[in-house]
Amino acid sequence: MSAATSAAGPNGQTSIDAQVLDSTVVDEALLVRLLRRAGRTIARPALECFELLLDGATPHQARLSVLAALTYLLLPIDLIPDFIPAAGFSDDMVALTALLGLCGRHLTPAIKLRAQRRLDRWFPPTA
Repeated sequence: MSAATSAAGPNGQTSIDAQVLDSTVVDEALLVRLLRRAGRTIARPALECFELLLDGATPHQARLSVLAALTYLLLPIDLIPDFIPAAGFSDDMVALTALLGLCGRHLTPAIKLRAQRRLDRWFPPTA
């Protein structure tokens, strides 16, 4: 294990190097399982939205709304900048709420199954 070091920069600020752990200290198999589980948790709703967009039975208006909400959430441009306290994420919450509402109304068991199959291919389940 290497120790953390610190040094004063030209403007008087102190920078600290992160401590690096040897692989003997970190259970890498556990870390991989945790990352896969987190990946599956985050990827599931995204894949369901993706499959919803691809599904021919999804109404055109719902597709446009899902696409608009996803685009707004992914673009770095906001109506209200995120750095503004309390109000910064309110516009993102509106888009996310609309997205969840649309997905909740239009997700069918077939769409969920296709999303689950894709999820299992991309993030194989672990014991």
